[in-house]
Amino acid sequence: MADRTRRQRTFTFLLLPAIVVGVLVLTGVTFRAGLKQEKLRLNSVAEATLSLANEKAARLDQLIVDQDTVVAADVDVSNLSKFGPNWLLVAPRQTPTVRAVLVLDLSSAMRDVVAFASRRPGPDDEAFRRLLVNRIMTDLDVRPPEEQLRHLHKTYDGQSYLISYWQRRTEDRNYLVLAWHDVPRVVHDVLPALYQARDPQSRMNVVDENGGIIFGPVVSGGELTVGRPFQTTLYKWRVNVSLLSAEELAAGAARRRALEMVLVGLSGIVVIAGMSVVVVAAARERKLSALKSDFVANVSHELKTPLALVRMFAELLQSGRVESDEKRQQYLQIILGESERLSALIENVLDFARVERGKEGYEFSDGQLAEVVARAVEACRIRADREQVSLDFDAEPNLPLVRIDERAIEIAVINLVDNALKYAKDSNRVAIRVKRRGRVVEVSVLDQGVGIPIEDRKQIFERFVRGRGTKQIRGSGIGLALVKHIAIAHGGDAWVEPAEPTGSRFVFTVQVGKKAFGDNVAGRHSESVA
Repeated sequence: MADRTRRQRTFTFLLLPAIVVGVLVLTGVTFRAGLKQEKLRLNSVAEATLSLANEKAARLDQLIVDQDTVVAADVDVSNLSKFGPNWLLVAPRQTPTVRAVLVLDLSSAMRDVVAFASRRPGPDDEAFRRLLVNRIMTDLDVRPPEEQLRHLHKTYDGQSYLISYWQRRTEDRNYLVLAWHDVPRVVHDVLPALYQARDPQSRMNVVDENGGIIFGPVVSGGELTVGRPFQTTLYKWRVNVSLLSAEELAAGAARRRALEMVLVGLSGIVVIAGMSVVVVAAARERKLSALKSDFVANVSHELKTPLALVRMFAELLQSGRVESDEKRQQYLQIILGESERLSALIENVLDFARVERGKEGYEFSDGQLAEVVARAVEACRIRADREQVSLDFDAEPNLPLVRIDERAIEIAVINLVDNALKYAKDSNRVAIRVKRRGRVVEVSVLDQGVGIPIEDRKQIFERFVRGRGTKQIRGSGIGLALVKHIAIAHGGDAWVEPAEPTGSRFVFTVQVGKKAFGDNVAGRHSESVA
């Protein structure tokens, strides 16, 4: 039995750390799974945002390349006299961003401009021609393949230029065709036309190489904002795209993460608290089991001892070997005393059993508490006289009527007086007092014994618990538990306090004007005995 109890205790104390570790592991796995799932969500959103940014950048690139294709189809380097008029006829409709088209002779050392057509002739055209010859030509890539469409996007003197260019060869000459795109027109006309249609799911803008906004609102940077440069045309600029749903997703993910962690934390707390309750309950159950074992042993001893004495002295009387009447009276007195103690013990056990089952039915009626206490004191007086202890009873006059169960009150008083006679052997006087204290009537039993340690004063009113200094004295450990239960059923309480100069003062109270609680109260308070 002891080995099994030890194994159960070991299992219980190993189970709690194991559950704590399990909860921590579950928390970690849940957190990691949440992060992984969130990362997948973010990757999905990032891919969608990148795809949208690519689409927006490709749209502008394709528009400009389509215009370059129209220019290339209208320019015939073998008949340069006609290229200008042909292009100007379709320019407003098919090449709205192309401001001018130029043809340079790469075969000549000076790379002369051999043809020039402008939609808005003016001083700016001459300034551009000088800029082209003196600076832009050095930045153009004229390596093979010659007919490949190329673009130059660069800032000169604080102004952004976009130039599309490709080469054309005749039998004896090599020409360079350039389309000068009007960048301000691209910004003010083309970008709004392409991107102005509001997408409720996204925000976008176009920024230059320094991060300055060219077009669009401010787009907050972050892991869910994608910047994509224009690949072929305005490659110095970048389009930024941010999905509004991504911001909501990020906020929702943060809320979900917090909620998951709170739920996991609460689950862990509930599990740990539940296991703590189980461990505490198991410990209390083990303690109660040990107390019950002690109770059974004590009661068995309490029953065995008086029965043995009764049997021994009865056999002596029956044998006829008792010669004197004095001895015969002495033996009869012992038999009577042990029988009374045996009856009291059995009554206590039966009363306690009824209380434990919650079936103790109190029979309340109006009565004088002092009279009931006085009867109980008189019932104990024979034993007190036999042990040469004086019972001093005093009741305050004019006490009010109270609702009481007289038999229960007698049991409580008899138990307290019995404890005083049993555990305060050095006391030659026990004082019983009844007095009013505000809304209660107080019954106290004062002895002159060694007193009760502070740590035992509350525990001794629990069932089966006996004070540490009483192990050598016979007792069951249920008397004070009965007193406590009876006091609570009468709307009062029971406690013990030190007396001066030595001894203990046991007290229980009965509430004045309290209605009878009946069986329901007894059942409700039966648990308080534990």
